[in-house]
Amino acid sequence: MSKPIYVIGHRNPDTDSICSAIAYAQFKNALGEQAVPVRAGKINAETKYVLDFFGIQPPQLLLDLYPRAKDVMHEKLVTIHPRNTLRKLGQLITQYNVKSIPVVEDDGSLVGIVTVGDLAERYVSELGMQDLRETGVDYAGILGCLNGTLLCGDDLSKSIQGHVKIAASHTQTMAKVIKPGDIVIVGNRTNAQLSCIEVGVACLIITGDYEIEPEVEAAAIKAGTYIFRTPYDTYTCARLINQSIPVGKVMKTKVTSFKPDDMVADLKNVIIRTGYRNYPVVQNGKVVGLIDRDRLIVPERDQVILVDHNERSQAVDGIEEAKIVEIVDHHRLGGLETSEPIFIRHEPVGSTATIVANMHWHRNIDISRQSAGLLLAAIISDTVLFKSPTTTAKDRDTAQKLAQITGLDIQEFGMGMLQAGSVVDKLSPSDIVTTDLKEFQIGEYHVVISQISVMDPEAVLKQQKQLNAALQEICEKGQYSMAILLVTGILSEATYLLHYGQPSGLIAAAFGEGRSDGTWFLPGVMSRKKQVVPPLIDAVRRDMYN
Repeated sequence: MSKPIYVIGHRNPDTDSICSAIAYAQFKNALGEQAVPVRAGKINAETKYVLDFFGIQPPQLLLDLYPRAKDVMHEKLVTIHPRNTLRKLGQLITQYNVKSIPVVEDDGSLVGIVTVGDLAERYVSELGMQDLRETGVDYAGILGCLNGTLLCGDDLSKSIQGHVKIAASHTQTMAKVIKPGDIVIVGNRTNAQLSCIEVGVACLIITGDYEIEPEVEAAAIKAGTYIFRTPYDTYTCARLINQSIPVGKVMKTKVTSFKPDDMVADLKNVIIRTGYRNYPVVQNGKVVGLIDRDRLIVPERDQVILVDHNERSQAVDGIEEAKIVEIVDHHRLGGLETSEPIFIRHEPVGSTATIVANMHWHRNIDISRQSAGLLLAAIISDTVLFKSPTTTAKDRDTAQKLAQITGLDIQEFGMGMLQAGSVVDKLSPSDIVTTDLKEFQIGEYHVVISQISVMDPEAVLKQQKQLNAALQEICEKGQYSMAILLVTGILSEATYLLHYGQPSGLIAAAFGEGRSDGTWFLPGVMSRKKQVVPPLIDAVRRDMYN
């Protein structure tokens, strides 16, 4: 299944950013594309009111677009149980052409990892067959490795206690070499088989798929001796028995692993430092994937559609790692670069929602009541119920059409949502100064401007000292030149401006002298993008040429 296209607004999203993302994702889905609305920040009070009003869940929170371990891991991975044999391990390595295999318990929990190197080391070591008694090998393991048939015996879970011997000499000589409890590989020599049973060996392995005589079977049953029959010759049996060792005895228990949400940039550093071939990806102790060092390539980039913004500084973190396929916006152009031509719908209207609604009608795609309500709310929010100077005739006309679909009274619904968004008594100073915060590059200055629209600006200004401290914290933490807060009165149609940062004379150069309390009163100012940012840009330009 292909990855969806994310439709996302700017950081610190407002109602237009959220609602336009939801409606535009529905528009793309109606066109047969797989689009999912997401958000880049916390839902504010006004937007929550709108979503609750229409019974819509907030979009998924997407904090960044950096590729992660889950984007590059192999989900169809091969695992092995610690009680499985090296023989089984070799078969899996050959079958799936892998270099490492995670070792997991029955519940999928990771306990180790075993590699081709571990298997090769086992073969080239000087370990003799007699040492198998110290490795935890049981009779079931040997029988499985030999592809054998059980002729005598019952409990195969018993561990081997004796040595492994080959009955290749005379019976008299064997009696001196073979001891009680040993496992003996023998061919079709009946005398040798009976001799071994008389000595008290624990198990006879009959090679070449030979049948045993009834007297041998009877003697084995009486003595409690296991008898296995295998199709392999003596040499092959000896090699295969060495492969009956449980994987748990040779695996590495100290495993370098990753979590699904670990960033690819971080895990690359670990891979370079450690140099292993494979790395399990683990979630809640369970293996969910495997990252192959030799096949670690750049993952397929997430596709995104930007709505209500087009500047990198306002976009979700990691936007440079994604593939921007569309931009739908109503702000100034902010210099985002793309690797190839893309679709851009950019209009000088008061709200992105106005553009999105008209795109529906242009393509003859019906707008549901819910979507119409979201788009109407977004237009009301961005135009401050048509009081903002950014409002156009197209915004008003679009809002009227959407109101007809929803059956809502624009003035009544608009005042209800604006009042819901203007309740500040439950907001901390930090919440207030981060409401609808956007970053701007104004000349050589990196500036952040937040705006909150309220019924009573004076109620906000009572916290001026705390608000100034919060602006200072934002400025210092984000290393911005200046942080600005706009407190806009919905009814008074005026804005109070608070700021912190340098250059100290920039605000006065743009808006004249402020009040004695350190704030600026800007009558008639309702729009950040049309009435605040342009004067700041002009002030910086004038300063450059003075």
